[in-house]
Amino acid sequence: MKKLRITQVKSSIDRSQRQKRSLEALGLKKMHQTVEHEGTPQILGIVEKVKHLVTVEEI
Repeated sequence: MKKLRITQVKSSIDRSQRQKRSLEALGLKKMHQTVEHEGTPQILGIVEKVKHLVTVEEI
């Protein structure tokens, strides 16, 4: 399974609670913070909901 490097590039201020909780579920709390996750369907689904706030790289 591929690994993903997910970086928050836009603020969660003035976003819906759902989007804020999605970022939190990914482990992102601050701008420009980076986390790594396996590319599971659950993680990909969360990333899809906040794709306008994050950048994703395969590693």
